[in-house]
Amino acid sequence: MSEAGGCRGCASPVPQRAPWSLVAATAALCLVSATSVWTAGAAPMSREEKQKLGIQVLEMFDHAYGNYMEHAYPADELMPLTCRGRVRGQEPSRGDVDDALGKFSLTLIDSLDTLVVLNKTKEFEDAVRKVLRDVNLDNDVVVSVFETNIRVLGGLLGGHSLAIMLKEKGEYMQWYNDELLQMAKQLGYKLLPAFNTTSGLPYPRINLKFGIRKPEARTGTETDTCTACAGTLILEFAALSRFTGATIFEEYARKALDFLWEKRQRSSNLVGVTINIHTGDWVRKDSGVGAGIDSYYEYLLKAYVLLGDDSFLERFNTHYDAIMRYISQPPLLLDVHIHKPMLNARTWMDALLAFFPGLQVLKGDIRPAIETHEMLYQVIKKHNFLPEAFTTDFRVHWAQHPLRPEFAESTYFLYKATGDPYYLEVGKTLIENLNKYARVPCGFAAMKDVRTGSHEDRMDSFFLAEMFKYLYLLFADKEDIIFDIEDYIFTTEAHLLPLWLSTTNQSISKKNTTTEYIELDDSNFDWTCPNTQILFPNDPLYAQSIREPLKNVVDKSCPRGIIRVEESFRSGAKPPLRARDFMATNPEHLEILKKMGVSLIHLKDGRVQLVQHAIQAASSIDAEDGLRFMQEMIELSSQQQKEQQLPPRAVQIVSHPFFGRVVLTAGPAQFGLDLSKHKETRGFVASSKPYNGCSELTNPEAVMGKIALIQRGQCMFAEKARNIQNAGAIGGIVIDDNEGSSSDTAPLFQMAGDGKDTDDIKIPMLFLFSKEGSIILDAIREYEEVEVLLSDKAKDRDPEMENEEQPSSETDSQDQSTEQITSNSQEVDLVDQESSEESSLHSHPESLSPTDTDNAASVSPSKQNSDPLENYETLSLDGECTDLDNQLQEQSETEEDSNPNVSWGKKVQPIDSILADWNEDIEAFEMMDKDEL
Repeated sequence: MSEAGGCRGCASPVPQRAPWSLVAATAALCLVSATSVWTAGAAPMSREEKQKLGIQVLEMFDHAYGNYMEHAYPADELMPLTCRGRVRGQEPSRGDVDDALGKFSLTLIDSLDTLVVLNKTKEFEDAVRKVLRDVNLDNDVVVSVFETNIRVLGGLLGGHSLAIMLKEKGEYMQWYNDELLQMAKQLGYKLLPAFNTTSGLPYPRINLKFGIRKPEARTGTETDTCTACAGTLILEFAALSRFTGATIFEEYARKALDFLWEKRQRSSNLVGVTINIHTGDWVRKDSGVGAGIDSYYEYLLKAYVLLGDDSFLERFNTHYDAIMRYISQPPLLLDVHIHKPMLNARTWMDALLAFFPGLQVLKGDIRPAIETHEMLYQVIKKHNFLPEAFTTDFRVHWAQHPLRPEFAESTYFLYKATGDPYYLEVGKTLIENLNKYARVPCGFAAMKDVRTGSHEDRMDSFFLAEMFKYLYLLFADKEDIIFDIEDYIFTTEAHLLPLWLSTTNQSISKKNTTTEYIELDDSNFDWTCPNTQILFPNDPLYAQSIREPLKNVVDKSCPRGIIRVEESFRSGAKPPLRARDFMATNPEHLEILKKMGVSLIHLKDGRVQLVQHAIQAASSIDAEDGLRFMQEMIELSSQQQKEQQLPPRAVQIVSHPFFGRVVLTAGPAQFGLDLSKHKETRGFVASSKPYNGCSELTNPEAVMGKIALIQRGQCMFAEKARNIQNAGAIGGIVIDDNEGSSSDTAPLFQMAGDGKDTDDIKIPMLFLFSKEGSIILDAIREYEEVEVLLSDKAKDRDPEMENEEQPSSETDSQDQSTEQITSNSQEVDLVDQESSEESSLHSHPESLSPTDTDNAASVSPSKQNSDPLENYETLSLDGECTDLDNQLQEQSETEEDSNPNVSWGKKVQPIDSILADWNEDIEAFEMMDKDEL
């Protein structure tokens, strides 16, 4: 979204009949007025420092782009740890992530307009020639329709937009004759068969060569797609229609948007995450502003800005009102159920919602944008990057960070809307963290775990398409950019489309197709630029006053002031009982449980079991509170279970030429030196002989005082550790013997002992998969002397070698597992768990795609402790019913039979109606574990 687009939001859009030049002028005037208010009260960053940071961004882009072109091109993406290209089919599959790769030089196409924004016009001209010469769009590859649209079609259109701009200027691209546009048109026609459904929603995948449903296509059997996947097409498809005059593209994209609008939940005006493309039924009924929905909302508002169609604005405003009613719990944005929007669907947030403050700037709702952005910034300051998901109390939920640009995007738009120099300092922090923790010799590597600083061998194309564009624009003055950025709008992939498209080839009917429009607050529908004194009070400390209460929000629990909306409706009522506060011996707590429909059963062996029956709750609100209580109890208990497991460790290569830039994710051992409690171990590596380490070493002089490399297999891990320790090694690294294994595609393991006393093992032992281990072995072959650091997290790089200091990242507690509630009668069985030592390898709890687990919590009722976690242990039910479960089921049936109708407040509902309503909740919760970013 451009500067003009950003202020058009703060100004509230002008009528579509107004000329776009007037629109841009009005928007710019509004922006200047707002900026003048802010800069009066804050010490601005000097022009010299801004220029220095801008130059630094250019150097970082050159490092990433140059290494891609040198080591990866024409492959789709660069693998920065192994310095080679990622080619579909030649690397282990990463699942849906690989659907973005189509053997069409993805990173080059995605970077085209970034080159122009960064004033690299010569490189842009060379890149366009390479695309025209080398890129083939007719490959036998199944790709994501969504990713191909935003990255490749958007990249070609953005490149074309700036190519014709440069040609008009008369210096560059004089030979250009719409070749990129013709490629875009070719790709557009290849995507059209995906829309061959009764609903008009596209299939999620398509074969570039064979289309849909043909036997050789290997796709076309899918039934579901995400809302964002179907609703993030209108900008690129409409632009393609306006550029070429072929209306079919815009027509198909509009039809998909119309269908999603019609299928919204009418009482809440929210949409779900996934939908059946044939029937239109919602498959996942949770709703938020993050993964799966995010850019659907973005494209409704931006489609109005680009195309001037009032219906898009009305739809966005309707959805936005619902978001602010139900999902927004400042500074948090929490998913809810579309049919029961007062009920939270999860207790964590994903990183993709970081775009939303930027969209709120476009809308003109500045205060919540500042609040959410500041909360996200506090999370970043704690972990150096934004974890892929984090809980409401700011624990790491999914620890990965694939160098996502959404937070930088919102930072840029907040700065453009406010002029507050604070956001320049935020951008400076982002630059420093990227250079300190993500930069490697061959580019920038994604973070495998933000807590340890370990890397993943990936550098996604969006990193070059978006991150450097937003960071450069943040520090650039108008004269630093060779064209007027205000004449363009950004797509969700930050590709630039010219605003003049709104008046070109307008063959699509612009009638208002919004139906059953509801009356909302008039402030959502202002048509004129408001007085900036309203948006930005004449107080230079206004933004600071909004941010100040959030400065320590991450270091504390979720603020008690953040209360569910429905709780505010209860005049004078106490907040609902939280699982963390529950004590089984507190009579008041037991009474509250009863009101929520939760029964506490004392078993003969002293254990206590919690069972919830929704029909026994005093009211529907109490039933929802009970459901939330059971969720929290499961999460608290599973959290302790994970805290008993060891976190991942880090192997950091510190010798020349790595200097600590390469950090490998390592599995810990349940024996030997605990790296979390002792100083890290640093030393040169040496291979043991025999390599499996299963007998007395024949080369003790080679491993004496060094860290021994051993191959997995043929004996117990503890035996290997004893043999290398006896040879004088100061540590050991076990490398997996399964060729091709990688922490990118497999869950991390921790090494267990041999069932005997392992107190005699005093050295640290870590486990590397084959791919990570080969990085060390390759380094030995090339440099001979390789020094590594074994630690619980990545350490600062060597200041003597790099002459720089870095603050060490903080280690966070273990992430909470996702929950799954599998029956109408929820049970939390409270029993102790004994850890098993039968297996030599244990799965690490962190995973991008959480596995399905049923957890139960245990309580020791005789204890009263202010910390409820001390009273809980966990048990995996594995989906099997015990005799006790049968007893409870019989009890439930008996109670239901004896109560044909239950009074919920003053309203009486039939049991069938109540149970059907409740089963909708259960169904929605069952889908939570299947969520993927």
